[in-house]
Amino acid sequence: GVDLVESGGGSVRAGGSLRLSCTDAGYPTNTYCSAWFRQAPGKEREGVAFIDNAGATTIADSVKGRFGLSKDNTKNTLYLQMNSLKPEDSAMYYCAAALGIQCELLPIRSSRSREYFGNWGQGTQVTVSS
Repeated sequence: GVDLVESGGGSVRAGGSLRLSCTDAGYPTNTYCSAWFRQAPGKEREGVAFIDNAGATTIADSVKGRFGLSKDNTKNTLYLQMNSLKPEDSAMYYCAAALGIQCELLPIRSSRSREYFGNWGQGTQVTVSS
C-alpha cells in the first residue's frame, strides 16, 4: 500500500478555517483518485472531496462553497482548505487513495465508493465549537 500522513486538524470556533494536509510517498500509477473522507461519532464515513490525477475535483454538497481541494504534485501533498466551518463539520478526517481508478467512476455520495479506496491515513481530528 501507500503510506498517507495527515496533519492540520485542530479545534476552531464556528466560522473559522483550517487547512488539512496529506502527504504520500508517491503512487505507483498515474491513474488514481485522492480523497478526503470524514466520520463523526455514530455516523458512517462519508466522502468530502475527491481529486483525480488530472486535477478535476468533486466536492460533497454539504461542504460545497466552503471547502476546497488541491494537490501539489511536486510535494506529493493533498490539501483540504476548510472555510466557514460549522459545528456539524466536526469529525475525524481521513485522507485516502484509490489507485488505478478515476474519480469519475466513484460517486462521492455512494458508500460503495469507499470500498475502492485501499489506502488510508490515520486520521486527523477537526472540532468546531459554536
